[in-house]
Amino acid sequence: MTSKTRANLFIGLGCLALGLVVAFIWVPLDTDTGLIEKVRRRVSIGDALAPTIAAAFVGLGGLLLLLSERNAEVQPFPSRNNLRFVLFFLVMLVIVFGVMRWAGPFAVQLTGSDEPYRTLRDTAPWKWIGFALGGFGLVVSLISAVERRLRLRTVIIGVAAVIALIAIFDLPFDDLLLPPNGDV
Repeated sequence: MTSKTRANLFIGLGCLALGLVVAFIWVPLDTDTGLIEKVRRRVSIGDALAPTIAAAFVGLGGLLLLLSERNAEVQPFPSRNNLRFVLFFLVMLVIVFGVMRWAGPFAVQLTGSDEPYRTLRDTAPWKWIGFALGGFGLVVSLISAVERRLRLRTVIIGVAAVIALIAIFDLPFDDLLLPPNGDV
């Protein structure tokens, strides 16, 4: 076992332990509400939802690092291909976040509506336009970059991911604005 592999195993174990401690000890002791709160027939996000989801992602990342290091070969310092991919990823994030931020207001302008986007940002379908286009673009572009080709399966995954996120985070909550609508 090389020192890099050993370090990755320690990092993976640390992230997995941190995720478990945060999710099952820190969050319950530190928050007054649960993951989801229902008060007078109104469902809203509790104080524990965001840190619990973050802890789950940290733990999942640690678990994936542990699993990937079982048969890993030692790689040299990042190659030009790695740096190109990181640059592509950063450029894609800028483009996708721009689409996410401006697609909704642009769509309202195209319809010639007398209402400004700010007043429509919590009504269907306006509230989903930027999130759906940006999220779809992010998922499809990143999968296509990793696979080095665009496939119908990738497009279906992008659509399914956006629909699932809207169904999980927007539909059950009356007072939640999907990104970027809270900033517009």
